[in-house]
Amino acid sequence: MSLRTDSFDLGNLRLSPGQGRRLDLQVAVDPISLGGQQYALEGELVDARLDISRTTGDGYALRLSFEATLAGPCMRCLEPAAPTFTIDSREVSQPSAGEELVSPYVEHGLLDVHGWTRDALALTLPPALLCRPDCAGLCPVCGVNLAAAGPDHGHERSPDPRWAKLSEIRFE
Repeated sequence: MSLRTDSFDLGNLRLSPGQGRRLDLQVAVDPISLGGQQYALEGELVDARLDISRTTGDGYALRLSFEATLAGPCMRCLEPAAPTFTIDSREVSQPSAGEELVSPYVEHGLLDVHGWTRDALALTLPPALLCRPDCAGLCPVCGVNLAAAGPDHGHERSPDPRWAKLSEIRFE
C-alpha cells in the first residue's frame, strides 16, 4: 500500500526519452457539488495508477486510471446513492511544442495528481447521479417514492384552469 500523493515531482524519476514508469498511488478526492448536493468519495483515498512516459525534449505523456465510488443522495428519489465510476485519463505535457500541448497539471516538472484526479472524476460524471439506472423518482403530486408505490400509483387529474370559466356556464 502506498502513501497519499497530492503532487509528484516528475524530475525525480530521471527518465530518458522513450523510458516510462508505472506508479501505484493513493490520492484524496475533494467532495463534488452537483445540483446543490454534496457527493463525497466512499473511503478516504482512491487507489490510482499513474503511467509516465518521457517524450523527446522535456515533455511527458501521462495516464491516470482509477475507480471511485461517490456517495450522496439520488437526484430523482433522494435515497442514498453510491455509483462507481471507472476513470482513464490522459495528458500530454510538451512545453516546447506550443500552448495546446501544455498540461494544466504539470508546472515546473511537478504533477498535480490531486487536481487531475478530481477533474478527471468530475468530467466522467453523468448529468444525474442515481441510486440505480431505472430510478423512477418521486411522485410530483404527493412526493411518494414511485419505486415503492408501484405501477398502480396515480392521482385524479385536476381540471385545466384555462377552462374554469366554462364550468360556470349553466344551461337551463
